[in-house]
Amino acid sequence: MALSICEKEYVSLDMNDSNMKTSVSEKATSSGHGEDSPYFAGWEEYRRNPYDELHNPSGVIQMGLAENRLSFDMLEEWLAKHPEASLTSEQDLFKEVALFQDYHGLPDFRKAMANFMAALRGNRVKFDPERIVNTAGATAANEVLMFCLADPGDVFLVPSPYYAGFERDLKWRTSIDIAPIHCDSSNNFKITKSAVVSAYNEAKNRKKNVRGIVITNPCNPLGTLSSANTLKMLLDFANKKKIHVVCDEIYSGSVFSSPEFHSIAEIVATQNYTPDNVHIVYSLSKDLGLPGFRVGTIYSYNDTVVTTARRMSSFCMVSSQTQHLLSAMLSDSDFVNYYIVENKKRLEERHKFLVSGLAQAGIKYLEGNSGLFCWVNTSHLLPSNDMEGELKLWRSIIYEARLNISPGSSFNCIEPGWFRVCFADMNISTMEVALQRIQTFAVDFKNNINLY
Repeated sequence: MALSICEKEYVSLDMNDSNMKTSVSEKATSSGHGEDSPYFAGWEEYRRNPYDELHNPSGVIQMGLAENRLSFDMLEEWLAKHPEASLTSEQDLFKEVALFQDYHGLPDFRKAMANFMAALRGNRVKFDPERIVNTAGATAANEVLMFCLADPGDVFLVPSPYYAGFERDLKWRTSIDIAPIHCDSSNNFKITKSAVVSAYNEAKNRKKNVRGIVITNPCNPLGTLSSANTLKMLLDFANKKKIHVVCDEIYSGSVFSSPEFHSIAEIVATQNYTPDNVHIVYSLSKDLGLPGFRVGTIYSYNDTVVTTARRMSSFCMVSSQTQHLLSAMLSDSDFVNYYIVENKKRLEERHKFLVSGLAQAGIKYLEGNSGLFCWVNTSHLLPSNDMEGELKLWRSIIYEARLNISPGSSFNCIEPGWFRVCFADMNISTMEVALQRIQTFAVDFKNNINLY
């Protein structure tokens, strides 16, 4: 049968454009997610060849993932005693939870989260459940705050080294930018006012609109705390410049030795600050070891931010079933108090075990007291004292020692040779193997074996 004129034109167009691909968005083809960095590439190498004591003893040991499995047995024991928390067998309760979809979240869960956050801080500060916004993890919480506080092209000052995922969480979809506040080992990477002023002025000289400061406290990747004086300095500076302060406190319950942790909420409560520019991010992924539950929290002193963040949480809500289970767990004050103390004890013991093994290998580290990691100095092992040398060392550690640890350049550290080593995502026998590999690697270097 003969083709119509329209059909002939369609066939001709299809043949001429047969090699053309359907276009996608600029965001879909950008590298802004950051997954091509060594931080994520190390995870991929582990996934290709994961260590298993019985089935793959020569595989890569994962020391690049900041997860806490040291205290998971306590959660399992609680759940075994309270099966009603996860199984809503009562018909009316099941219907209530299954159909619930209010942006505000379950009232009992917001109250339980507020009380848990206070308990982690020794009840030195209280949190208003009405200011809590639930999100699907801290990743979503940080991104939602960026959408609420800034416009595309605006800048946030972030002390470096900083969490490698901030390139994704803060920047990728929001199109805001990060201006590092450079910190270095001369004072153990502490944040100084001069560094803050320098970063601010540099951004302004580039005609950038600085909208705020983002810090992690306790710090990831350093495993150290910002002192009360440092927090006061940052708040004073932010108030003077009329910018925001976002404090990511997701490791606030993982401070296992002195000095004591001070939440920015404590500083706001005790000082004469205008708090509507202060925002806190929290999550149950680290302290409670539940990353798969995807539970994050925004706590803001700004009414507009609370309202807007709650609207935006419709894109990243926590399931009501998860809220129901956790509200029961976190409302059990006896369990919460026991867990907080025991979890810190286990983290401290494991941290001591790690740094003792590092010392035996002749490897120095930053003295830390918090988090699920240690900031390790391997500069004496570098083939060259630059970032290229750091990446060569990183590749050698992965392929020769078969350990996935994260290079400092992934965290925007300006000094080559620093690595973040995680210690809470494995059992003690795997940790022993990892330390033996580290010690062997260091000895081989001393014996001038070419590992590069």
